[in-house]
Amino acid sequence: MEEELKCPVCGSLFREPIILPCSHNVCLPCARTIAVQTPESEHAAGGGGGDHADKLSLHSETDSGYGSYTPSLKSPNGVRVLPLVPAPPGAAAAPRGAGPASSSLTCPQCHRSASLDQRGLRGFQRNRLLEAIVQRYQQGRAAAAAAAKCQLCDRSPPEPAAVLCEQCEVLYCAACQLRCHPARGPFAKHRLVPPPAHPGAPGGGGDGGGGKGAGGGRKLPTCAEHDLENYSMYCVSCRSPVCYQCLEEGKHSKHDVKALGAMWKQHKAQLSQALNGVSDKAKEAKEFLVQLKNLLQQIQENGLDYEACLVAQCDALVDALTRQKAKLLTKVTKEREHKLKVVWDQINHCTLKLRQSTGLMEYCLEVIKENDPSGFLQISDALIKRVQVSQEQWVKGALEPKVSAEFDLTLDSEPLLQSIHQLDFIQMKCRVPPVPLLQLEKCCTRNNSVTLAWRMPPLTHNPVDGYILELDDGDGGQFREVYVGKETLCTIDGLHFNSTYNARVKAFNSSGVGPYSKTVILQTSDVAWFTFDPSSAHRDIVLSNDNQTATCNSYDDRVVLGTAAFSKGVHYWELHVDRYDNHPDPAFGIARINVVKDMMLGKDDKAWAMYVDNNRSWFMHCNSHTNRTEGGVSKGATVGVLLDLNKHNLTFYINGQQQGPPAFENIEGVFMPALSLNRNVQVTLHTGLEVPQSVKQPKLPNN
Repeated sequence: MEEELKCPVCGSLFREPIILPCSHNVCLPCARTIAVQTPESEHAAGGGGGDHADKLSLHSETDSGYGSYTPSLKSPNGVRVLPLVPAPPGAAAAPRGAGPASSSLTCPQCHRSASLDQRGLRGFQRNRLLEAIVQRYQQGRAAAAAAAKCQLCDRSPPEPAAVLCEQCEVLYCAACQLRCHPARGPFAKHRLVPPPAHPGAPGGGGDGGGGKGAGGGRKLPTCAEHDLENYSMYCVSCRSPVCYQCLEEGKHSKHDVKALGAMWKQHKAQLSQALNGVSDKAKEAKEFLVQLKNLLQQIQENGLDYEACLVAQCDALVDALTRQKAKLLTKVTKEREHKLKVVWDQINHCTLKLRQSTGLMEYCLEVIKENDPSGFLQISDALIKRVQVSQEQWVKGALEPKVSAEFDLTLDSEPLLQSIHQLDFIQMKCRVPPVPLLQLEKCCTRNNSVTLAWRMPPLTHNPVDGYILELDDGDGGQFREVYVGKETLCTIDGLHFNSTYNARVKAFNSSGVGPYSKTVILQTSDVAWFTFDPSSAHRDIVLSNDNQTATCNSYDDRVVLGTAAFSKGVHYWELHVDRYDNHPDPAFGIARINVVKDMMLGKDDKAWAMYVDNNRSWFMHCNSHTNRTEGGVSKGATVGVLLDLNKHNLTFYINGQQQGPPAFENIEGVFMPALSLNRNVQVTLHTGLEVPQSVKQPKLPNN
């Protein structure tokens, strides 16, 4: 957390921190150092009176008299700032006619410039929460330093520790450090730091104590504009606390404001929620570091094993292998060093990110402990964004090793003696791919289609040329290949509704086909949800209402199909007549995908339909009209279509009543819902309907 409490300019703990408009913090003394005043006329505006400390000005090259070169200073954090130049003689008062000076302050972190008004640096709000946390942290560090004891003292009790060696992880008093850990030889590069705060000390992870740190004795903050008023509301537009007078008289009178306590709780909840995500990632990072350290040991052990095996093989080939042995050992060593370097780089990178996240977490937790709503709201937005950005840095793959502990090298010692000089490692052991892993969270069903996704296990080095996806028939039958290719995501359409399918996948390469994955079970929808299909409809058909409502631009009949295809099961859908003018003959039914679309449905051999006017209806297939039945349609009527592919027949209903006998029997194959109409008719499709009880076939009595 200490990194969060250091000023970006001086590198020390914050002193009287102020909040810049960009939400970053800087010490007030440092702000005076980096504040710049630029005259708008040829003369520099002089600052006088009590405002001089807050309106420090740095003169231009012309005013300073230093010519074209102005030296710069560099803080411990690497931020470059201009030096403070004393005002030239006679600059205490601005000459008559000189224009006003514009002062600005550039943030040392994000480099955004902020203009200063007539109040100068006093216009920036003090970060009271950060100031209190720094004070508590300093007290805790002092207490911890006083409590830490030297670990090498032979005195009783041991002397207080003066330093901690980060490499040795040992606490030393001043005498023991000079005697046991001199700053020379192998210890010359070790880093000695002050003793760290222990968890129980104030500011070191404890409860923080009371008094000012807990907000018990702290004076309530007053409004920067109205010194006698306390903050009572929060301006959502300006994202700052305001007082009652600010709302009555000030610039916030027409802004959106909310209760200070309510916004305090809301922002605390947002920050806590974001912290939970970072905490989970930090936990994963710690586990990942353990994994990486185990990986180091495995690489060392496996490297030694490979070296021993290699030496044994080379010695068996006697003189002919002597010259080649050194080359092969060098390759193994380079491979091991490469793997070790990659893992160490990952450890260092992950440790840095973890330390930054942990420091941010500790700082945020200390902020949450504070009971100053207005102070909290001054910095909560920025903290929430920082925590969210910190969580996003743990991207997918960041917590996976970049190398494996295995050395995929093998040595063939059986070739003839004359081939010894061509002997070399065989990179990548040629083996069949391992078992693919089905990604169940991405596998899904929609209507009569299923989508499957899979991936290879991590740390897999065997090449994969492609995958084979197999699916059964939905009725417990044999598996069949439905996809062969390199993709790891596949959607299969045109399956049976209300059916259970089993799927599995395997990978293959030049060495052969790997084993099957686990079998996943997928259930298609019980009923069909579909719309009219604009891609296959006649060009005169007009679709609306998300392709659920159809009409036509032509006086001639035109055909439109549904997006679903049926080959099994019982399916029922309805069409509501929204408009019916001049007694046209719309036709309802089913069709093949290649039905003729520029004439009435049922006039060719690819459709089975019922066409109906305002008085009666007929069944039609191959332009053959049968079973005229009294009763027609009008505006507001509902036509139901029942396709029973278990019994292989088609039945029609008007307003819930069966229209004539079953229209067609012994129908086989794949069918799509179909409709033909002209411009005098408009219908809306209703799908996903269960077969109504009044429509179902009655059960036969037992004999």
